[in-house]
Amino acid sequence: MKVKCVICDKIEDIDENSFQAKRLRNRPIHTYMCKECEERIAENTKKRIDSGNFVLYQNKTQEDDW
Repeated sequence: MKVKCVICDKIEDIDENSFQAKRLRNRPIHTYMCKECEERIAENTKKRIDSGNFVLYQNKTQEDDW
């Protein structure tokens, strides 16, 4: 199966029977990123976390008294 990276537009072949190929076929909202882009984003995110400027916002949960 031919797939295209959403960031760098690199076209790669992945196995037709892989989990990732099935996910891309059945749910078009899922996108493909090549390994180089995944590693670059992970590395940059780790740098931001280590610098202290990274804040992970989570949904505020309301406690139900019921």
